Amino acid sequence: MTEHVAVTDNGAVRTIRMCRADKKNALTQAMYTAMAEAIAKADADAAIRCVVIAGAPGAFTAGNDMEDFLKASDSDGHPIAKALDFLRALARGRKPVVAAVDGLAIGIGTTMLFHCDYVVASTEAKFLTPFIQLGLVPEGASSLLAPRLIGHQRAFALLVMGKPLDAAAAHGAGLVNALAPPGQADAEAAAAAAAISALPPEAVAMARGLIRPPADEVVRRIDDEAELFAIRMRSPEAKAAFTSFLARRK
Repeated sequence: MTEHVAVTDNGAVRTIRMCRADKKNALTQAMYTAMAEAIAKADADAAIRCVVIAGAPGAFTAGNDMEDFLKASDSDGHPIAKALDFLRALARGRKPVVAAVDGLAIGIGTTMLFHCDYVVASTEAKFLTPFIQLGLVPEGASSLLAPRLIGHQRAFALLVMGKPLDAAAAHGAGLVNALAPPGQADAEAAAAAAAISALPPEAVAMARGLIRPPADEVVRRIDDEAELFAIRMRSPEAKAAFTSFLARRK
């Protein structure tokens, strides 16, 4: 586990909170592993009926921690192996997932939401997926799920053109269920999770299975994207984009 992910249970609701506010909750390999394990353990625990994924005030997550990400990319194995474990856990998870989004949701901070069943966002939330600008491709089965949820044109603008969505636009597009005042997304997400947990769990599980895409289909797309992602990581375009990105940070 890592101190940057806090897992707490309140009755039938498990909250998985990203706790790296000083880095805008940029995700490390250890954080992905902790979140994947928390989802898997929730699935195995009959007392848990709903999972909430939350961040810190002002930052849901800024996406991958770039230094950690590039270090993992230079090692043996798949460059986003830990992120893939987390995404597969989301795709195959049997418990409903509610997200509480306050502030930035960049990269996987946005794509993970396509796997959630209910999303609450503060009016200050912002959604951005700069994959193409980094010479990469979308991940997390977003190339499959985003067009189905928000339509092809909106998905193209978000995933390919890298155009951001503010909270109102995300709500209008269907990515977000409910908007909350700044600082209130957690409370409204907790209320939604409590309402879900109060429903008959077997009926919820069956209904959820009927309305979600088959997990095997979603995981296949996650893996197909990941193969292309790894290829793109070695491309001249991606290397140039990352060099430029790191130079701007100095």
